[in-house]
Amino acid sequence: MPKAFVFMNIDAGAENEILKSLRDVPEVKESYFVYGVYDVVAKIETDSMDRLKEVITWKVRRLDKIRSTLTTIVSEGK
Repeated sequence: MPKAFVFMNIDAGAENEILKSLRDVPEVKESYFVYGVYDVVAKIETDSMDRLKEVITWKVRRLDKIRSTLTTIVSEGK
């Protein structure tokens, strides 16, 4: 099952709005407001790599108030 973590920089004060929007996307399995270089991180899981790319491109990165993203695709896990 393809997985990715998407790290996001968002507009100041938009944390709750972004987290709510992410939780409305079924493929987003976890999402958190974090401190550091990024403001929000989301774990995304899908049934195929094509679907993973589609969700990240069209459902996550296009959310209003997201300034930039960094996506890391999981290659292996326990």
